[in-house]
Amino acid sequence: MSVSASPQIECVDLVRIFRGAGVEVQALQGLNLRVDRGELTAIVGASGSGKSTLLAILSALDVATAGRARVGTHDLLTLSAPERARYRRRVAGFVWQQTSRNFLPELTITENIALALSLRDTGGSKARATRVDEILDLLGVSHVRGRLPGAMTGGERQRAAIAVALANEPEVLFADEPTGELDDESSALVLGAMRTANEELGVTVLIVTHDPGVAAHVRRAVQIRDGRTSTEVLRSTSVDEGGIRSHVAEEFAVLDRVGRLQLPKDQLDRIGLRDRVRLDFAERHIEVHPAQSPAETEE
Repeated sequence: MSVSASPQIECVDLVRIFRGAGVEVQALQGLNLRVDRGELTAIVGASGSGKSTLLAILSALDVATAGRARVGTHDLLTLSAPERARYRRRVAGFVWQQTSRNFLPELTITENIALALSLRDTGGSKARATRVDEILDLLGVSHVRGRLPGAMTGGERQRAAIAVALANEPEVLFADEPTGELDDESSALVLGAMRTANEELGVTVLIVTHDPGVAAHVRRAVQIRDGRTSTEVLRSTSVDEGGIRSHVAEEFAVLDRVGRLQLPKDQLDRIGLRDRVRLDFAERHIEVHPAQSPAETEE
């Protein structure tokens, strides 16, 4: 799938500070992120890294303290309360980790999707029924159309939740730990449904997760650490002259506007890089070496 030169999601020097009871916590510390239109991207990070705060800002559930956050043509730091409500109805689809938050439990899946459609006034009941069928068929859960949310497996509920989130044809689908309560088999089905939505409908998909295994199911995985993006893994498929298909994964460090970067912690520990490092400058690259201690230098 080709992507536009204009990013669908753009964050520049994004800061979010929480204050309360004399305590100040800086959840995002100048985060920069760009997601192109039509991308399928995972934001991966440990608890407390800032990933859920980022998702809340991008889905207009929270407001950043400083910096810039834009989705499409929408400047998320300047939207009024009514504009934020319209944004959540028309631009952003959302899937929660807790499956119970994605539905009205007393309504069937068909009724939940139809209700979401009615909020955007997308035609009459016949048009809504056709749209419901199309979404459920696309995601492979047409068999649950008449069930209540509580009468399905966790994997079925999450795929049905994606259907609800896609009902109004959002520009971006946000998912907060969508596989956090699922086993491996169900997780693969849910991630496959998101891939289908991305490929068939062209919707940009942003998944937030603590599980590094999710990264294997997406084309781009961005690591977030201490409130900043640190590294990225880009996956692609190549075919050689003999027709043999191979999968390629390349890892990159994210360089911010003032020249800071975060190197993968496991590699820092393996090589023994800490405190300060020695730099060697070549014409087209920079080498980073462990710094010698004063005693080693004298020897």
